[in-house]
Amino acid sequence: MEKETPVKATLKYVRTSAKKVRDVARLLKGKPVLDAVALVKNIRRKSARLIGNLLHSAIANAENNNNLAANKLMVESVIVEEGPVLKRFIPAPRGSAHPIRKRMSHIRLILKNIDKK
Repeated sequence: MEKETPVKATLKYVRTSAKKVRDVARLLKGKPVLDAVALVKNIRRKSARLIGNLLHSAIANAENNNNLAANKLMVESVIVEEGPVLKRFIPAPRGSAHPIRKRMSHIRLILKNIDKK
């Protein structure tokens, strides 16, 4: 019996905090791929645009590498992890400085086939 492998796509070092990306990622879990694409198109956030591009990449991986149809795929999970942090300082009154943390994140998208044979 042949074990089915999930389709994966990753996006690393995204200049957006993981918290902001997770807000959009939570909406996609368990949805069919075509519904997820439509949902992401209607969300006006930078993280939604990034996840949309990643979703298109995962669909292309499924079609080209695994010979799967896009309408038979479902979003199994969207995993958002913390990436490295750029530490900067901004001048403050009386010769002091305040720290600024420019956060990054890594996004992993996993699709699975819902067509049962």
